[in-house]
Amino acid sequence: MERLTFPGGSLMTDGANGTDGVTYAWAPPEPAKRKNRSGLWIGIPAGATAVALIAASLVLIAPGASVAGVQIGGLTAGAAAQAISARLSTTEVTVESPAGEVTVTGADLGATVDATAIAEKAFADNPMWKPSAWFPAGTGVEVQVDPAAAAAMLRDKAPGTYRAPVDATVAFDSVSQSYVSTPAEAGEGIDVAAVTEALQSAFDAGASTTSVKAGLVPVDAAVSTEKADTAVTALNGILDTIGFYIGDERTVPVDRATAASWLTVTSDGKGDFPLTADQAGIQKVVDGLAGQIDRGAVNADVIVDTGGEVIKTLTEGQTGRTLGDTSGIAAAFAAQLAQANGKFALTVAETPFETTKTERRIDVNLSTQTTTLYQNGQVYRTYTISSGAGDHATHTGNFRIGWKTEMQNMGCVPGYDYCTKDVPWVSYFNGDEGFHGTYWHNNFGTPMSHGCINMTIPQAKELYDWAYRGTEVSVHY
Repeated sequence: MERLTFPGGSLMTDGANGTDGVTYAWAPPEPAKRKNRSGLWIGIPAGATAVALIAASLVLIAPGASVAGVQIGGLTAGAAAQAISARLSTTEVTVESPAGEVTVTGADLGATVDATAIAEKAFADNPMWKPSAWFPAGTGVEVQVDPAAAAAMLRDKAPGTYRAPVDATVAFDSVSQSYVSTPAEAGEGIDVAAVTEALQSAFDAGASTTSVKAGLVPVDAAVSTEKADTAVTALNGILDTIGFYIGDERTVPVDRATAASWLTVTSDGKGDFPLTADQAGIQKVVDGLAGQIDRGAVNADVIVDTGGEVIKTLTEGQTGRTLGDTSGIAAAFAAQLAQANGKFALTVAETPFETTKTERRIDVNLSTQTTTLYQNGQVYRTYTISSGAGDHATHTGNFRIGWKTEMQNMGCVPGYDYCTKDVPWVSYFNGDEGFHGTYWHNNFGTPMSHGCINMTIPQAKELYDWAYRGTEVSVHY
């Protein structure tokens, strides 16, 4: 039996006490040697572990990576995104305001970051499988804060600091018969920008809490004066043009007050002013449209020269028209007005008009001392006249009636050797030569004038009324 000697030379015996007072015992016999198979059993889990580690390194972010103080090393991109968002949402900002201190979190302020994109980029830049990417420099990120949510939260937590803004409004003014706006008034509230900046700084620094002194700043109205003025311009544009149109003609206008009574203008609280229109009110006007639209054709009556050119329109031609079915007009116009279009196009059946042409010309025969009016090639009137005499003989040629006057003085200016006052019914055709009434002689049929065509006063009046400007005049022997 083998014995074991302890330090000091004591000998272990069969459970007896040694001379040194130490208890000894026989050592157990050494187990028989067996074939060693441990390498097999150790190798299997070691290999599996290695494979698992390699696989994990393909989806994990490198050790030491951080975003805005959030440690994301060893995490998947998804877990990293959650960690970043969680840190932001729980970061607290204590705001020192005129109404006292209030504490809000990133979640209260509606703060967000694109955590998914940030985490995915962190993994792409610094994967665990790439040792050179381990322990990279930390990166910051821009925090986005919803100003409306932040302002609402601060208002709720410190109501004494808030004065509500007043939106601009739009309404119809019966005095001016136009839409007018009332201006917006700014309110007052805690400076959201200062709170946002404090949250950003805390997040960048990896701090879970921070504080900031935030003063009061103006709070803009949701509906500004500028937006209301823009709506007013559009609405008054409707009133300026509203009506029922045939082509480009506003055949049946709608007065501004009536149009305004059809329109309901609301505010969406964001600056837009949606329109609705009263179909029933529109229908009342539609019911009377036929009486204002329907008409018979009116034939035209014109005076023309020998070439057929119009020299005078006696009666304007006008097409006849009949309004068709009106059953859908009110609904269609209401929908159109809701889109800020006040021009409603009507569909009508038209009847064309005819044109009566009357040809007129004047013939002056110096040989016979007559003036003849021709209408449609037929003699209308013939007058015995007195033309220019001697050195003042009336010029021959083809002319047209030009300037006309009911009465004037002739001569009576330097350069003329005569002065005849109050000459009636003058129709000039060639410079200072013209037809006119004559009261100072009755010797018609004999040249007597300084170049004009002398006629009796009634004859001159008749020619004056009959011959329009542009009427052809032929003077010959």
